[in-house]
Amino acid sequence: MFNLINQRKLMCIAVAGALASLAMAASAQEAVKATEGAASNNASDNGAGESGKKTAAAKQANPDVVQEVIVTATRHATSLLKTPVAVTAVTQEELTRDGITDVRGLSGEIPNLQIGTAADGSSGVQIAIRGVSNNDFTEVGNPAVGLHINGLYSPRPQGALALMFDLEQVEVLRGPQGTLFGRNSTGGSINIIAAKPEIGSWFGSYEQEVGNYNHLQESIIQNIPVGENVALRFTGMKSQRDSYINQTQDTYTVDLPALGFPSMGVPSTDQRHDTHVSASKAYMNKDEWAGRLTALWRITPDLKTLASFENFQNSDAGDIALKDCEQAQNTPFACTAAHPQFSASINLPGITNMSIRTIRSDTTWSVDKHTDIEYNISRAVERRYAQQDSDSGYQPLPFQVTANPSNPGGTWPVYDNQTYTLASKYASTTQELQLRQNYDNLRTVIGAFGMSERNSIDFGQDFLNGGYPYSNFYHQPDRASVAKALFAQSDWTFVPKWTLTTGVRFTRDSRADTGGEYFSDYNNQYFNGITNPPGPGSAGFNIFNSSNYLPGMGAAYGTSAFNGAAVISNNSQSWSKTTGRLGLMFQATPTDMFYASLSSGYKAGGFNDLTNLCGTALDPQGNPYNCLSGPPGPHYSFLPYKPETVVNLEAGYKGKMLDNRLTFSATIFYERYTNMQVTGQHTIGESDQPCPATNPTCNAVISWYSTANVAQANIAGLEIEGQYRPWKGGRLAYAGSLLHAVVGSYPTYSDDQGCASRQLAGAVPCAPYYTGSDPALAELRPYNVKGNRLPYAPDETINLSFSQEIGMPGDYTLTPWIMARWQSKEFFSLRNLETSTMSDEQKAYATVDLALRLNSPMNKWHAEAYVKNATNTLSKTWAGYGGPNQSFVVATYNDPRMYGVRFGAEW
Repeated sequence: MFNLINQRKLMCIAVAGALASLAMAASAQEAVKATEGAASNNASDNGAGESGKKTAAAKQANPDVVQEVIVTATRHATSLLKTPVAVTAVTQEELTRDGITDVRGLSGEIPNLQIGTAADGSSGVQIAIRGVSNNDFTEVGNPAVGLHINGLYSPRPQGALALMFDLEQVEVLRGPQGTLFGRNSTGGSINIIAAKPEIGSWFGSYEQEVGNYNHLQESIIQNIPVGENVALRFTGMKSQRDSYINQTQDTYTVDLPALGFPSMGVPSTDQRHDTHVSASKAYMNKDEWAGRLTALWRITPDLKTLASFENFQNSDAGDIALKDCEQAQNTPFACTAAHPQFSASINLPGITNMSIRTIRSDTTWSVDKHTDIEYNISRAVERRYAQQDSDSGYQPLPFQVTANPSNPGGTWPVYDNQTYTLASKYASTTQELQLRQNYDNLRTVIGAFGMSERNSIDFGQDFLNGGYPYSNFYHQPDRASVAKALFAQSDWTFVPKWTLTTGVRFTRDSRADTGGEYFSDYNNQYFNGITNPPGPGSAGFNIFNSSNYLPGMGAAYGTSAFNGAAVISNNSQSWSKTTGRLGLMFQATPTDMFYASLSSGYKAGGFNDLTNLCGTALDPQGNPYNCLSGPPGPHYSFLPYKPETVVNLEAGYKGKMLDNRLTFSATIFYERYTNMQVTGQHTIGESDQPCPATNPTCNAVISWYSTANVAQANIAGLEIEGQYRPWKGGRLAYAGSLLHAVVGSYPTYSDDQGCASRQLAGAVPCAPYYTGSDPALAELRPYNVKGNRLPYAPDETINLSFSQEIGMPGDYTLTPWIMARWQSKEFFSLRNLETSTMSDEQKAYATVDLALRLNSPMNKWHAEAYVKNATNTLSKTWAGYGGPNQSFVVATYNDPRMYGVRFGAEW
């Protein structure tokens, strides 16, 4: 493992080991003084009224020591420092202080957790833990980091956008969770635990936040006792903010007479949906709200049931990719005063209308003092309509425009791409039954898991790029997924201080597509018979403008816009896998714990849309070509791909020292990531189309967007975190990570992004086309990425925060708080292109957040001023090649400097 880590990392690991040794020595000297808060024996302690009990306990606890944290990472409620898993817990108080309202805000706050935002109009969120992630956000894509709500799996990556509010805490488990949180958790798991009603208590709170960009955020909580055995809890949150980009209308008009494109006097871009929008409706704004009603019924002292209904509504404009002006500044594509960094010229205003409605129920029966039985079920329905201007208004420069379509360095005079999700519905039912037992030296959990999901979507794209406008459209009325699993895990203290963990999970996944239809009009049928397209212009090909685009044309009008035959998809497939966990824990002293474990995780396989392996090209007689080998075609395939797996070996230490004023956790790990599923361009076959000597691979059949098993990776690293109370009222929290996540094998990687423009920008040119006889490499530009970093996997991260509570006259308290975060560079593709003018990286950067909070006596009200990203650091959450002919780097970005004030009251 250590041969994968460079000398700098070895030095850091040695320092961490020395710190751990010092920590153990200090702890051993103070073990007699140490006090350990008693953790509840069973996970049922997460039920009725526990948040109120924890609050009361916290008020009575010594504020000058680090408080005990209870987590559910083992499906039992255990002390964080006695849980042999790499897990971090974040409370609602910390989320509010850090301004975090959805999981994207956790990026960089937790060791080896990075989160990016999709720029493809899918509203997807890419979550990576230790470099393990997934880049398919469609209705068939499966995340590599499982998202759980109250311990129950939530299948769609779009659900990560839902507001996080009124929580007990968020638990982030790192490494494959193939036993207890099994489904699609090869990277890890995020468990969002909502606060619960408290029986017999009437209380509530309200908080309002106002800030720059007309930011307004409000939240309210009300707990209502109903008799002696029932309680209700209502909570709601709303968040709105103007966009921080300058969005103008895209009325670009071609006027290049010397190149054969004289002005037509009207905009060349599609104007059917173009309209002015204010900053409150522009891309990168916020407009979302959520509400939750939870009821708790204590049927008997030993039987409780919890039920909740939650609604989330997102009505913002969505995200959009913008040119990286810093990289473009020394190239022909430098940003201009009319189109600077945070600006976009838009002819299709963004719309997102996404709702997620969820009903959950959790029933727990304490059979006796040793045994609990718990049954959870949830039903979630997510609906989404969205439209996105996918070009951001970047038009080709005159020197790029050519009258010769075969010129690989040229492009058309107009660039106008649009993406539509006309309708989608993701409906899932998830349930889990657990039997938990806890004896003096044996703790077990046995469970059964089931999930069924039915998805439908109408999705299409328009490419109105000059001479040959075309569209494609996917009508997928019924995509079903079913997952079933049985699991068991035990923790056996076979001798004092030593505990053996064994766990196993058997999973079976299946997926079926019924009646899927794919439409395309590559044969210039975009105008759908509504009008005859204009004839060839002076340059010898068609010139279209806004007057030619009429209602009824294109993806915005669904299947009615396509008069050709659809490709029909009907298919089903299943996969199964056994994963497990083997661990050993040594409780050296009451405050020092060491552990080691071997665990595995699995993500289900899948298949793509029906595809002709002989391609879609037609011969001069209008007939399709056959495949190069085999009987006459066409030959169709769903391009199936296998499950991916991760095996993780890790060891760690967790402990307290200095009279419980300091906690320290360290984990070192090595992961083997195999059959990596990558979504993108893949060569899938060869046709018998004759090719000229100048283009010998013209017969290669390329799937431009599909998923395949193409790579293997090796991942090693170190994670540390903890808290320190140096003196009265002072609190220091720290976290850091080292990561070496690299490709071990990827024989068919193709270096084919931005090739024409990389040379113009002075960047490293693309690899040459393959000219050998291996059909798997035909039409590719093979490039050796072995040793390259995985996306979203910076080598080093550091996170430090400090607050100091200052007593004021009249029992008021004033608390200044500062957090600084630094991370080394990270890449967004496996190419790891690293040049000053075109790259797929985010350079190393740091951010600083500040806050100053005033608390009234008895904490009845508070006021807080804050600044997020005080240094106004420009940092990317995704980057790729965009613009005409992939001319430059485009990216999505974290928010710029945000500042404001919060006011809150409790009753």
